[in-house]
Amino acid sequence: MVIDWNQRETNDARRLRAAEYVRMSTEHQEFSTGNQSAAIRAYADRRGYEIVRTYADDGKSGLNVDGRDAFMQLIKDVEGGHADFNAILVYDVSRWGRFQDPDEAAMYELRCRRAGVDVLYCADQFENDGSIGSSIVKTVKRVMAGAYSHDLSVKVFAGQANLIRRGYRQGGSPGFGLRRMLVDQNGGRKGQLGRGEHKSIATDRVILVPGPDDEITIVREIYRMFVEDGCPERDIATTLNARAILTDLGRPWTRGTVHQILINEKYVGHNVWARTSFKLRRAHVRNDPEKWVRTNDAFAPIIDRDIFLRARAIINARSERLSDAAMLETLKLILEGHGQLSGIIIDEAEGCPSSSTYRSRFGSLLRAYALVGFSPDRDYRYLEINRKLRALHPTVIAKIISGIGSVGGRVTSDPLTDLLTVNDEFTVSVAIMRSILTPAGTLRWKLRLDTALNPDLTIAARMDEHNDRTRDFYLLPRLDMEEAVLRLCEHNGLSLDAYRFDTLERFYRMAARAIVPRAA
Repeated sequence: MVIDWNQRETNDARRLRAAEYVRMSTEHQEFSTGNQSAAIRAYADRRGYEIVRTYADDGKSGLNVDGRDAFMQLIKDVEGGHADFNAILVYDVSRWGRFQDPDEAAMYELRCRRAGVDVLYCADQFENDGSIGSSIVKTVKRVMAGAYSHDLSVKVFAGQANLIRRGYRQGGSPGFGLRRMLVDQNGGRKGQLGRGEHKSIATDRVILVPGPDDEITIVREIYRMFVEDGCPERDIATTLNARAILTDLGRPWTRGTVHQILINEKYVGHNVWARTSFKLRRAHVRNDPEKWVRTNDAFAPIIDRDIFLRARAIINARSERLSDAAMLETLKLILEGHGQLSGIIIDEAEGCPSSSTYRSRFGSLLRAYALVGFSPDRDYRYLEINRKLRALHPTVIAKIISGIGSVGGRVTSDPLTDLLTVNDEFTVSVAIMRSILTPAGTLRWKLRLDTALNPDLTIAARMDEHNDRTRDFYLLPRLDMEEAVLRLCEHNGLSLDAYRFDTLERFYRMAARAIVPRAA
């Protein structure tokens, strides 16, 4: 939201023109945009500023700029020469953003300052005047703002995991045959929640309970038809649709929706959570089963455990008895019938292992697609390459540690970050760059520097055109870059070539002597 205050008249022509930026995060209602604006305007009156424009992001996280439309419009106006103000007033450093990389917050402020617009923090006890003292305090506050979100994420995850272990439900629709029941902090039932309804009291909790008798009967009939009558999921879906029975979402049944009922442990009362993660608004990650949070017998079951295990055994046996060749032949028939492949198409296909089975057997769906000659419209090969390079990374780390040790150096490695400390003198981060073939037939590489770790050196390994082996290495000192991204082509400038070498031996010798190159 952007509010233009240009129409407002002022009697003091000497007042400096300023814009205010306010942001309310969903987890901090006390930092409402109204409260921030009141504090900003009091600051403006004391300092002789006139607020001529308001940029407001309501209910937006400060972890990144995604969804912060007003913030991005502010940056666009400033850099595009459309700003009719020479200062931006913000409540405090955390309202500017809780970026996990403090350099990202600094980068946006620097872009404003280079365009002639200062950023001032009204509630923080320092003057943002570029002095050494203010720069140190500001950097610390940026780190603290990012660390707060990180710590909050860890605490929230731990809290949610604890609730799962206590048998409470954490989000998601209940599913056909089940309902969500609201309970108080003592476990007393308060009533069922309908679709789209949520709890309004923080201490209330949600559990799963059996749904209407007719739905429970249908769920049990699905298991009976599958286990005892030998009906495949497609036939079960056809039978239910012929009887005009709809799913919990009001849709016709498909093979996939029947399959989900047959494999979901909530029907035997188990509470399973964290199959995927999306921490700190980064990429979705599919977690390994050992990382799932589960509590058995958390809810009242509507399916007997014995028949559930028999159904699971039938599903598992469908893929276990098939050879790789047979699975690929089945996949090829599906491709011929549909002209394309996807996880949904595979899951809906009769007599075919599930998409997760193909992913497990062949390492990924993309590899299975390639083996039957299917290429998606979008080129997803980079996912396979990235997976391969991630698997290569520990090998490169071990090779570097061994190499430095062979010439008399000492190396310790942080098990969480893989950051290397050499001779207790300097830190090293290792990055592997995937090669990208341009339409012109040349190679490009993109390196995203790990500014969060802030290493003294970065070893960047460029992969060859097939991404099978290393082409060469770049030894990069800590760089002060506006954006922590370095783009390389096949032939780069002399300044970069000075840090290029074909093998790691040169670095091993340099590291053993603890010689740290510094950026000019």
